[in-house]
Amino acid sequence: MTETNDSQEVRTPDALSGIVSYWIRLIQIGAYKHFESSTRGFGSSPRYYGLLKIIEHNPGLPQSRLAEAINLDRSSLVPILDTLEKEGTIERKRADNDKRLRCTFITKKGNKTISELDKLVAVHEAQMISELSDQEKETLLSLLSKVAKGLGL
Repeated sequence: MTETNDSQEVRTPDALSGIVSYWIRLIQIGAYKHFESSTRGFGSSPRYYGLLKIIEHNPGLPQSRLAEAINLDRSSLVPILDTLEKEGTIERKRADNDKRLRCTFITKKGNKTISELDKLVAVHEAQMISELSDQEKETLLSLLSKVAKGLGL
């Protein structure tokens, strides 16, 4: 029988400690868990806050362009939009000039939800970067932007 030590510290292998994508994914998981734990009671909206903000600032954006903007396949985006539409935060309408296009809009309920989430996002963001100076935050954002650009985003 092998004994285990549940209190044993898990060490990050050197092979991972220098891999940027490993750290980005680890931080993404932690940030997501933290954010979701502080935004209960909003349905799926916290999970798709960024998506909702893009729709809010681009009313009438076709689903295909929205998928491109958030780096998702259209087939992956449709079930998300179905959920948000059922929850009443967005609506989709056919484009007047091209009936094949479905355009996205924030509803009144969606505007209210986003407004409430904006406050919680600000608190979450402040906690997440509390160890960074203003200059370090700007540097981090600049570097992440360069990483995104390197990925063609």
